[in-house]
Amino acid sequence: MQTPVKIEFENLTPSPALQVAIDRHMAELEKVYGRATAGRFIVRGPGDHHKTGGQYQVSIRLALPEGREVNVGRTPTEDERYADLTFAVDDAFKRARRQLRDQASVMRGQ
Repeated sequence: MQTPVKIEFENLTPSPALQVAIDRHMAELEKVYGRATAGRFIVRGPGDHHKTGGQYQVSIRLALPEGREVNVGRTPTEDERYADLTFAVDDAFKRARRQLRDQASVMRGQ
């Protein structure tokens, strides 16, 4: 069963390649941790936000059984690698994978 996913884009026009990357990451998460019940992704372009300094921000929220969730949202403000959209998306999913692994261990009672 595929997790219902909502994807939002702010301050950028989504490209087909970006959509494919997000879908690929989500499919990978579902394959390994197929217990998410819903997902919400927000991809923010640099825009004119003086706080982010031209960086992309990717937020991921996954709802899990038993009221648990994975929430990835903060982008380090001093890390210039986040000026690259691919890096920002890949890093957010890497952090989500880490949190899912931890939640899966808790749910298994480890």
